[in-house]
Amino acid sequence: METQTQTVKKQKVVATEKMTGAEAVIRCLLAEGVDLIYGYPGGAIMPVYDELYKYQDQLHHVLTRHEQGATHAAQGYARTSGRVGVAIATSGPGATNFVTGIADAQIDSTPMVCITGQVGSHLLGTDAFQETDIIGISMPITKWNCQVTKAEDIPTVLAKAFYIARSGRPGPVLVDITKDAQFGELDFIYEKCKGVRSYQAIPETEPKSLEAAAKLINGAKKPMVVFGQGVILGEAEEELKNFIEKTGIPAAWTILGLSALPTSHPLNVGMVGMHGNYGPNKLTNECDLLLAIGMRFDDRVTGNLETYAKQAKVVHFEIDPAEIDKNVKADVAVMGDVKNTLAKILPLVKSNTHDSWFQEFKDYDAIEYDKVIKDELYPSKEGLSMGEVLRGINEETKGDAVIVSDVGQHQMIACRYAEFTKSKSNVTSGGLGTMGFALPAAIGAKMGAPDREVVAIIGDGGYQMTIQELGTIFQTKVPVKIVVLNNDFLGMVRQWQQLFFDKRYASTEMVNPDFIKIAEGYHIKSTRITKRENLQDAIAEMIACEGPYFLEVCVEKENNVFPMIPTGASVSDIRLE
Repeated sequence: METQTQTVKKQKVVATEKMTGAEAVIRCLLAEGVDLIYGYPGGAIMPVYDELYKYQDQLHHVLTRHEQGATHAAQGYARTSGRVGVAIATSGPGATNFVTGIADAQIDSTPMVCITGQVGSHLLGTDAFQETDIIGISMPITKWNCQVTKAEDIPTVLAKAFYIARSGRPGPVLVDITKDAQFGELDFIYEKCKGVRSYQAIPETEPKSLEAAAKLINGAKKPMVVFGQGVILGEAEEELKNFIEKTGIPAAWTILGLSALPTSHPLNVGMVGMHGNYGPNKLTNECDLLLAIGMRFDDRVTGNLETYAKQAKVVHFEIDPAEIDKNVKADVAVMGDVKNTLAKILPLVKSNTHDSWFQEFKDYDAIEYDKVIKDELYPSKEGLSMGEVLRGINEETKGDAVIVSDVGQHQMIACRYAEFTKSKSNVTSGGLGTMGFALPAAIGAKMGAPDREVVAIIGDGGYQMTIQELGTIFQTKVPVKIVVLNNDFLGMVRQWQQLFFDKRYASTEMVNPDFIKIAEGYHIKSTRITKRENLQDAIAEMIACEGPYFLEVCVEKENNVFPMIPTGASVSDIRLE
C-alpha cells in the first residue's frame, strides 16, 4: 500500500472591516504608532478631520496657525523624538503652504509624512476650486510622493509612505488623497511595509572597504574626523565615541552633527564651515586623512572645492550612494548604516594617540579665543552680545537643554557656543536655511522631548515670519522658552552688506513692533532685557518658569559673527575679523 503525501498550502485568513477611506487614514496612522499630528483643516481634507474627531482619545491633533508651521512642528518633533513627524492639510493653498517645510525636511533628511486632501478625482485637471498639482510641485523636494484616488489604495500607500520616510536616509513623503477616495468604502486591512522593490534602504557594506579604510587610518599621521547628522539619524553616537577614543583622532562637526558628541569631549575640536572654528577649518587643508562620517560635503562646509583637502586621502562613511563622489572624491567609500560600519571597523583600527597633531588644534583654539570668543562671551563694551546670552543659557541649563535656532547670525552664535551633553539637542534648519523655522519647530521639539527643556533662539526677522504660532503655544500651553535676540536688523544680510557691499544697508534695517505686548496678548509671560546686569536673572526666571516664556534681549545692532569664510573662498582663508 502506497502512502501519498499531499502538501496543502494554508491560506492566511485576515479579518477585514468595512470603513471609509477617511477612517482608514486614521487607522493607518494608529497602526504606525502615531499619536500626535500637526495640521490645519479645510474643505478637501474635511472627511479625514471628521473621522479624527472620533479618535481624539488616541490621536492628538495640534492646530497650528499656518500649514508651514505644521511642517516645521512635525520636523521639530521628528528631530528630538527620532520618530516620523506627521502633518496634514487641505488642498490648494493648504498643500502649497507645506512646500517650504517639505523642502527643509528633504535637504536635512528629516523623516516626515505629509497628508494633503485633494479635489474629487473627476475634477482633477479642471482647475477646480483649491485644486493644485501638489504631486508635481513636491516631486523634486520629497523622497517619494503619491496621489490616491481610490479608497482601497489608502492602507498600502500609507504603509509604503512610512517605510520610505523612516528607512535608510530618512526624508519627507507626501500622500495626496482625493475627496472621493476619502468618502469611498474599503475592506480595511493594514500590513506594515517591510520593503519596496527597486529601493534598497541600506546598501551592503563591502568588507574590502572596511579593510582599506582601516589601513589608511592606521597609517595616518594627521587624521581628522568630520561627522554630520548621519551619526544622529543612525543612532551611532556611542560607536562614534568609541571609534575616536580608540584611534585618538580629533573630531569636528557640521551644524547638523552638533550634539552627536558632547561638546565637552576632549577630542571634540569644534565646528567646520563658513562660521566654524578656526582650527578645524584651517587644518582641513593640512590633514593627511579626512574621515567624513554621515555628512554630505555641502558648500557651507567645503568652501572652494578646488582647494578643499586636496592633500588628504578621503574616507567617506555614507548610507546614500548618491552622496559618494558628488562633491568630494572619496578614496574609500564605506557604504552602509554608520552604526554598523563604525562597529565593524573598530576591531580593525589600532589604539593610537596623535598628541602633536592635536596640539595644533589647541594652538588655533587659543588664537580664536583671544581674537573672537573672549569678546563675544565676556564683552567689555556696553552693548549686550548674542554670545553672552548663550553663555547664560548654558549656565542655567548645564548643557541639558534642546536648543532650537532659526536662521541668521543668532543661529551661528547658537551653534558655536551652545553646550550639549546629550544627542538630539541641536534643532535648526541646516541645508535650506529657512527663516521662521524655530518657533514652530520648538513646539514640535518640546512635544517630542517633553522631559527636556526646549529653548528657541530666534532673530527679530525670522521671529516675525511665523509669529502667529504663538497662538499654537497659547492654545496648547506647550512650555517652550523663546529668546529673541533683537538687533533691529536682518543681521546676517547686514553683515554681508557691511563686508562685501560697502555698507549699503538695503532693506535690512527692521522697524519692529512691541514684542512684549504681542506675547502678552497671547498670555505668555515675557521680559525685555537691555542691560547686562539684568540678563542672568531673567534667564534664570525663564528656565524656572513652568509654562511658556518669552525673553527679548536687545543686543548690539552691528555686531558681526566671526570667524567667517567668504563664499567661494578656501577653508584656509578663514577671517577672524
